[in-house]
Amino acid sequence: MSTGNCAYILLGSCFSQHMSRQMTQRNIMHVSNPLGTLFNPESIRIVVTQALNSGDVALPMFYDRDMNEWRCWWANTQFRDAERSVCEAKIRETLSHLGQGLRSASHLFITLGTNVCYRLKESGITVTNCQRQADRLFQEYRLSLQEIDDILEDCINTLHQANPSLRITFTVSPYRYRKYGYHGSQLSKAALLLAVDGICSRHPGYVGYFPSYEIMMDELRDYSYYEPDGLHPSSQACDIIWNRLCEYL
Repeated sequence: MSTGNCAYILLGSCFSQHMSRQMTQRNIMHVSNPLGTLFNPESIRIVVTQALNSGDVALPMFYDRDMNEWRCWWANTQFRDAERSVCEAKIRETLSHLGQGLRSASHLFITLGTNVCYRLKESGITVTNCQRQADRLFQEYRLSLQEIDDILEDCINTLHQANPSLRITFTVSPYRYRKYGYHGSQLSKAALLLAVDGICSRHPGYVGYFPSYEIMMDELRDYSYYEPDGLHPSSQACDIIWNRLCEYL
């Protein structure tokens, strides 16, 4: 993976993957979630911070005895190997390339999905991927509005220092997390929206907001715009949101 010549980088929840497919279909050079999907602000901050540190960080590795392979709590299941050093090398290389991309890209899209995070009970480390491990290993917690604001502010300042010309666009994923209940999902989205609104108002010169969540909820309210699960936007809905994004840019 090389990010050096990519103008666009996409990080965040699964909605980033929808927009990535739109870019791929149009042969637009971009990088999308090279370490895997990132659902919450803290996971995004972890990856951004480590990438800009050129991967020179102690990675939270663990050995999956059932699969006889090493994995990392900050990467998805594609990063695994029987040798720890090999797995770590792949992750560090990916982080290093992402860091190069963040320093040279013209535009970064950050899609926030939820304020729910998971930390390891044993170490207290927040994970970006639970690696399909047992629920008993994790503690679920929700970021408060102030915590989201602090995390995003820290992330924005770090990115701006590394690349002063980088334009950052936030969006909130229209995917609803039924696991937390529809009311819980709405409260989560509300916290994200309020935090992003504050960030955009403080950094109007280079931080903006694209209303993908509002387009889905308020304009495409019919369930014909959803996949059969009633949660994910359909391909038609993604096409409509993509066209609106092009107008925004």
